[in-house]
Amino acid sequence: MDIEIRPCASAEEVRQALTPIRHYFGLSTPPTEGQAERLTRVLPAERVYAAWEGGRAVGGLGAFSFHLTVPGGRVPAAGITVAGVLPTHRRRGVLRAMMRGLLDACRLQGEPVAYLWATEDTIYGRFGFGLASFTAEIDLPRERSAFRTPFAAAGRVRLVALDAAEECLATIYHRAAAATPGMFARSSAWWQARILTDPEWRRGTDGDLQCAVLENEGRPSAYALYRMNWAFERGLQTGSVAVIEAVADSPEATAAIWRYLLDIDWMARVRAWRLPLDHPLLLLLAEPRRLGFSLRDGVWVRLLDVKTALSARWYHALGSVVIEVIDEFCPWNAGCWRVGSGGIDRTDEAPGLRCDVSALGSVYLGGFSWTQLARALRVQEVSPGATAHADAIFHTEGAPWCPEIF
Repeated sequence: MDIEIRPCASAEEVRQALTPIRHYFGLSTPPTEGQAERLTRVLPAERVYAAWEGGRAVGGLGAFSFHLTVPGGRVPAAGITVAGVLPTHRRRGVLRAMMRGLLDACRLQGEPVAYLWATEDTIYGRFGFGLASFTAEIDLPRERSAFRTPFAAAGRVRLVALDAAEECLATIYHRAAAATPGMFARSSAWWQARILTDPEWRRGTDGDLQCAVLENEGRPSAYALYRMNWAFERGLQTGSVAVIEAVADSPEATAAIWRYLLDIDWMARVRAWRLPLDHPLLLLLAEPRRLGFSLRDGVWVRLLDVKTALSARWYHALGSVVIEVIDEFCPWNAGCWRVGSGGIDRTDEAPGLRCDVSALGSVYLGGFSWTQLARALRVQEVSPGATAHADAIFHTEGAPWCPEIF
């Protein structure tokens, strides 16, 4: 039977398109109408592509509409999500066909960049996505959480009900996101449907979602969303604080909100996921090895329109470099591009570097350098010195960070 690839036309079709990804979570039924309605507040039906066979969805793929922070600016971006194909239809080109239709539509509506979190890190390279960041996890015993130097937090922390939290959290997040490549702007609908909702399936063995806000002279400067897993064994605390998201607008506020989290009574450990690679805790703590700091891949980036995407970010005023881009999935990007602070343009000049488009995705947010890619044989240096020159042009401060999986 033929498989038809097309965007969804209704919330009911979105429900069906989500069935393939739910299969891998052990769920055999579509989401409820309420779950689908909450999702379509931030993911309209036409932004979800599905593979249909005999009126049944056998694959699904969607794209949120984001404004992504890049070094020196922001760019419209597609946040790829809910990618899934039923195991009965694997290796038949279903994902490729959905990706073709969705990425073409994203480009046509003015999104020159796509990015995602990969459930499997071998899937998306063939579509031109490159690993663009690392993310970190910590598991810290509270009794080993002392800071290296004495710290007295300015301001006060107060607990805020989730239904009253959006205004002050959004203000803090906006300031942090505007300065952090990898973060994206959040709408009010996103806060309500994705961040400040607390369905039971998200809790696992942990408690309710808690919200703490740090204020200094009445001005919100940091917040933490967290859960507590309360437990005792033979009279000793064995529970933990699970930090969902902690965001601040200054180094002092970062230290203060983490000091609050590390000092919550009755908890034995503090755990957190999706932290930036250069998190300040590594240097704040007296015993940083106690963090159990471990890494995994973060977001993956794909440039759908090389000229527009590269033009959206900042470069050092150190001349330019010519990069030959190989792009089989989006061939309009292929060719030589002169990149620098003077602009991004096609050129007939000989290239200094040659790479697959996925390498551009890896350097785009500043998570990796051209030298790192060259050492991994991901970039060919055609002209001696071009790698170091490209590093100087693309140089950024700080690691990219996306605090949530979408």
